[in-house]
Amino acid sequence: MEIEKHSLPTATPRDGISYRGPSNEQVVSDPVRIRALAHPVRLELLDYLDDEGQATATQCAVATGESVASCSYHLRMLAKHGYIEQVDQPGREKPWKVVSHGRSSVTDRNAEGSVHAVSALASIFVHRQLDRIQSWLQRASQLPVEDIDVSTVTTSSFYATHDEIRQFREDLWELARRFNGRWQNPELRPEGSVPVQLFSVMNVDPDRPAHRADREGS
Repeated sequence: MEIEKHSLPTATPRDGISYRGPSNEQVVSDPVRIRALAHPVRLELLDYLDDEGQATATQCAVATGESVASCSYHLRMLAKHGYIEQVDQPGREKPWKVVSHGRSSVTDRNAEGSVHAVSALASIFVHRQLDRIQSWLQRASQLPVEDIDVSTVTTSSFYATHDEIRQFREDLWELARRFNGRWQNPELRPEGSVPVQLFSVMNVDPDRPAHRADREGS
């Protein structure tokens, strides 16, 4: 899984979109295309194709538990909006593959409904990640000790300027980019490496005052 997969960096009023991404990353700002991705089955299909490289609708159905008809429909929708494409090879049922293993959905302040579309996608993504984390926690007592020792659940609260927050976000992305390519290419994985999932959320807290000094001085 590549860094910034389904990440949701926001835009600046300056030009509508601030995040452009690496050259090999698919950055989508069109609200229609983003809304098309906001479906649990479609996100699951993308995850499966990321892991497998390519798969037919029948293989997707076996992996996800959905019907072949359902998988075929959602795969066609993903292809319609540019997230996947068919592999050109002989045979009646052609497999699908992702257009890019790195994907970011970003808000465009110049496009109506952009924030709502990105928020809807983020909501589904967060629920999927919470389910995964809960499953991991429930199995923690049966997992190898060394796996638990390197795991962490962390929270932090601090005051920062918007420029500092943007830089912190970039620093997080850059740290994770060190491992790019290993998910899809086993030859890049060092001996002893294990699959890792990272999920983080950073947001400005709308329920707290912007300046603590203002509150303390009142």
